[in-house]
Amino acid sequence: MLATSLILLLALLAAALPVAGALGTLGLLLDQLYSKMPLSLALGEVAWSSSKDFLLVAIPMFILLGEILLRAGVAERMYEAMVKWLAWIPGGLMHSNIGACAIFAATSGSSVATAATVGTVALPLVKKHGYNERLFLGTLAAGGTLGILIPPSINIIIYAVLTDTSIPKLYLAGIIPGLGLALLFMAMVAIFCVVKPGWGGKTVRVGWGERIRSLADLLPPLGIFLVVVGSIYAGLATPTEAASLGVVAALALAAAYRKLSFAMLKEVLENTMRTTAMVMLIIVAAYFLNFVISAIGLTAMLTDYIAGLGLSKFEMLLAIVVFYLILGCFMETLSMMITTIPIVAPVMFGLGFDPIWFGIVIIILIEMALITPPVGLNLFVVQSLRTNGTLNDVIAGSVPFVLAMLASIVLLALFPAIALWLPNTFG
Repeated sequence: MLATSLILLLALLAAALPVAGALGTLGLLLDQLYSKMPLSLALGEVAWSSSKDFLLVAIPMFILLGEILLRAGVAERMYEAMVKWLAWIPGGLMHSNIGACAIFAATSGSSVATAATVGTVALPLVKKHGYNERLFLGTLAAGGTLGILIPPSINIIIYAVLTDTSIPKLYLAGIIPGLGLALLFMAMVAIFCVVKPGWGGKTVRVGWGERIRSLADLLPPLGIFLVVVGSIYAGLATPTEAASLGVVAALALAAAYRKLSFAMLKEVLENTMRTTAMVMLIIVAAYFLNFVISAIGLTAMLTDYIAGLGLSKFEMLLAIVVFYLILGCFMETLSMMITTIPIVAPVMFGLGFDPIWFGIVIIILIEMALITPPVGLNLFVVQSLRTNGTLNDVIAGSVPFVLAMLASIVLLALFPAIALWLPNTFG
């Protein structure tokens, strides 16, 4: 049964079906093959129950927030400010890519939006300043992944819903690992550019006066971060309400920059509805697949098999890392989370892993899936912004950052307080 399910899933994905279609079709096929009753009759109930959770309303709100910021000119101003502060480090504008991604991640909650927004601003500068193009592309693809680790994060909300874990504590837990991962990325770029000075492009020289003046362009995104995350920890708003407050703040910012118009709002709302529909369809299809595999006994079979391996805590953690690395090559991140976490999480919690800590590890593993071929979404996002070259350039440039993510998981395993100190202190 397990082998059949895996073969069918890979066949459906290889057939280039949309992810939601592949998951839903797999659920229907397993129903026909292994169920004694027509489980497809429960599809309507599954669709309703999986999409009515109040927390899920935060997803379109954060998507809307990112869309508004994308068109309000925040990214261009923020990127120019990061150039003034970071361009002196070996690697120059590549550090600005990572820094801008980290700040935009703290407002949008989406990796795709982060990579697309910063990439649109940064890519024209590759040849102008003579950077190693592959490494430059890698900083954009990998930097974009910070959008699902640094709060607020849509994927953290999904994990919290699936495991009944506190969103505020998960948000706190993501701050230090998220910033630490950004520093690891920057350290890797600096090392490459010290060893190969030609990769770092022309040095951009900026005076302290310009740097101080540029702080005004960093304050708006940081202000929105404080509105969203601060309102949660002040007890003034739930995550869903905080996302709505962020949208209001972003609209005010767009108005202040004179970018707010009916045409802009129409485009923002259309893109938000399109993205939300895609996300929710994946959620519904993945929940239906989970319902089917639970009903036919596949979930229990998998859980018993994993538990019966007799692995120690850290052997199991290593197995989970390898599992997600392989699975991330074939599945989209949301569908991967929804189909695997209900199976994996209870086993890991039973071994004594903290749900908050494990949530951050899972998010980093999901980040890897965004930049591992052949389905890494951020790879395609960055490639779509180019006018020439192949996807192989983006893949090659992203490889060092996958290694940096693995290093961050090792650090989290050795020093769990990296993720747990903030939630234990302020949660």
